[in-house]
Amino acid sequence: MAKLNFIEKLLGSGFYTGYVPIASGTFGTLAALIIYLIPGFENPYVIIPAIIVFYIYGVYVGNKFEIVYGKDPSECTIDEVVGTWISYLLLPKTVGIIIITFFLWRALDIFKPYPARKLENLNGGLGIMTDDVVSGFYTLFIMHLVVYFFGKF
Repeated sequence: MAKLNFIEKLLGSGFYTGYVPIASGTFGTLAALIIYLIPGFENPYVIIPAIIVFYIYGVYVGNKFEIVYGKDPSECTIDEVVGTWISYLLLPKTVGIIIITFFLWRALDIFKPYPARKLENLNGGLGIMTDDVVSGFYTLFIMHLVVYFFGKF
């Protein structure tokens, strides 16, 4: 049986948000948002490598979480962290944009528009991570349209 060490639990659970008994995905998103709010984290030279590293690690640790907790377990919220960071890529860091992006991301992560729902069925950590990446890019695309047509707020 696979066992999760401290670092795997810490990062795989989105800084232990996966162990919150209700709405663990939303708490994972909040943890990712707190990190995003660190001055400079939005810099593409910081956030893009963070997304890549956390995605690759998320596939690895997601496999272990599934062995321990079952298919796409709520305890694994590193996927929400990556999806959240993708959602905020190259957007203005304003209060209005941050709030709207947060709620749009959560809605798209929950409803999983095509092909996100289908990708969730991929095996192990790949399925855990990839559906959230797609929903993150949907959010990003929509928010860039919002900013283009309505400006910063």
